[in-house]
Amino acid sequence: MVKKIFTQFSLGEASGVRARNKKGRFVADDPNTPNVNEAYVDGKKPKRKRKPAAKKRGRPRKSRK
Repeated sequence: MVKKIFTQFSLGEASGVRARNKKGRFVADDPNTPNVNEAYVDGKKPKRKRKPAAKKRGRPRKSRK
């Protein structure tokens, strides 16, 4: 219980750990509370990570001189 209270007031980056109910299922975010995200344990949604650009495939272009 102390850990739960501590994580609610922690400052810093989001942990990314999803909240679960008693049955072990994921909890959804409540739209009526815009400043808290109930879907995550610490109430913060983690930043989205960008995927690196894919390498281009196919035949290489002819060099122009």
